Amino acid sequence: MKQIATSYQALRRDFAWDIPARCNIARLCCDDWAERQPDRLAVRLIDAAGGRQDLSYADLQASANRMARVFLAHGLGRGQRIGVLLPQMLETPAAHLAIYKMAAVAVPLFMLFGPDALEHRVRDADIGLIVTNRDGAEKLRAMSQAAQEGLQILTVDGAHNDLGTQDLHAAMVGQPADFETQETGPDDPALIIYTSGTTGAPKGVLHGHRVVWGHLPGMQTYLDWLPAGSGEAGLYWTPADWAWIGGLINVMLSGLALGTPLLAHRFAKFDGASALAFMEREKVAFAFLPPTALKLMRAAHPEAYPGKLAPQALGSGGEPLGEEILNWGRQVLELDINQFYGQSECNLIVSCCGALMQGPPASMGRAVAGHDVAVVTSDGQPCAPGELGAIAVKAPDPAMFLRYWNRPDATREKFVGDWMLTGDQGWQDADGWITFQGRDDDVITSAGYRIGPASIEDCLLRHPAVLMAAVIGKPDPERTQIIKAFIVLAEGQKDSPELHRALQDLVRQRLAAHEYPREIQVVEALPMTATGKIQRAQLRALEAARQPGLSLP
Repeated sequence: MKQIATSYQALRRDFAWDIPARCNIARLCCDDWAERQPDRLAVRLIDAAGGRQDLSYADLQASANRMARVFLAHGLGRGQRIGVLLPQMLETPAAHLAIYKMAAVAVPLFMLFGPDALEHRVRDADIGLIVTNRDGAEKLRAMSQAAQEGLQILTVDGAHNDLGTQDLHAAMVGQPADFETQETGPDDPALIIYTSGTTGAPKGVLHGHRVVWGHLPGMQTYLDWLPAGSGEAGLYWTPADWAWIGGLINVMLSGLALGTPLLAHRFAKFDGASALAFMEREKVAFAFLPPTALKLMRAAHPEAYPGKLAPQALGSGGEPLGEEILNWGRQVLELDINQFYGQSECNLIVSCCGALMQGPPASMGRAVAGHDVAVVTSDGQPCAPGELGAIAVKAPDPAMFLRYWNRPDATREKFVGDWMLTGDQGWQDADGWITFQGRDDDVITSAGYRIGPASIEDCLLRHPAVLMAAVIGKPDPERTQIIKAFIVLAEGQKDSPELHRALQDLVRQRLAAHEYPREIQVVEALPMTATGKIQRAQLRALEAARQPGLSLP
């Protein structure tokens, strides 16, 4: 994918995967660039005070090599699991590359996780060592003694005797800067990413080294055919945590693989106005902006941005954006925000691309070149155009997981024949555009209608009083379910019966009479996963328990 095709059809026809029989993520994302262009910018860190530090590919390679030697000295090796519990910082890509170089298995962990969430992953994956900072170490030391048994903790901000950690940088001093990257194949284990746990306990999704190759076509698609080596034009940034598959593979690893310099920056608390100012100041050219971030940006500058933004391409995924946010992107950011779709098990398989094709506003895109995606029935038969069904991707696929970690039954249940079922509902039109309807358990059945929450949430966001919205089905003896909306008010807005009626009328007029929310509840915040997805299952559970009121952090 080195240049823009003349049409989507030509791209699909001419595309062919080129994944070497011996492939290693560290070689693709660092070693090859360090050999060809050692001084090329790999990562730029902007700290909280505005200071910057640049890392070349040669610097990154040397750091990863020294880390790999430290990990080996601590008794870790091929196939063993090493956790990375770090924010966006220079040590994060170096730690990942070190693990891949050793042919060990990386387990990315969110800094937002508490001790219980960390304990589940530490014990389930049998993690032997974790790289973190003091904040992360404190959470790890709050786990049970059983979880901590045998766990080694290396910290990037010095040794902490009160926590029993070791100083990673001190251990790297004196280590040689060379390390022979181990030979691995496409299906050799490289990475375990845990699902967000929206349905049941989080499962470990095991990926092979081919997974980055499998992501590149999708990443280039949503960045309007970003060619390899185009990074001189600007930096690639996301506010998403580099532990999420979107931040880790869509941005960090794919950006490094294509020679597109990463911009690393951690906001103490994400703020839409500050994020837009940051993009302007640092001349961000390419960005992955999750829907929640875009909604907060829109709330800060709903009609115009006073400065001068210069992004070349933006992508968003995780939840449908809706026409309101897409129109704001065209008006304020002056470009199309390319929606894309995937999940931890098989990511970046559907995408829009403003540089090549324009589709229906509600669509999340077409199948990315190299991937076979369809909407199928419960027994794996293709649905007719416009027919609601299960979104599925055909195996084998380079972006597809190897299996769930220690969950063979769950792995088998994920497939119907050659189709991997995503667990999402949608439909596909005659031209291949796929529209997301909702998670299997998010689809609402009301008076015989099957209703997806996304379009109603998008409609509610059109009202200036609404900052965030989530819609669920509430059990009802007459209609099976009624539609209930939870909304977060924009700053300065107040709850009132008049507002509820106005929101109901808005949905009636813009969507359909059977889709308006019969109940509306104002909340201070919505339950979200660490990746920014609305946890409608939590709202349904709260409703089922009939808990009065809702105030969530």
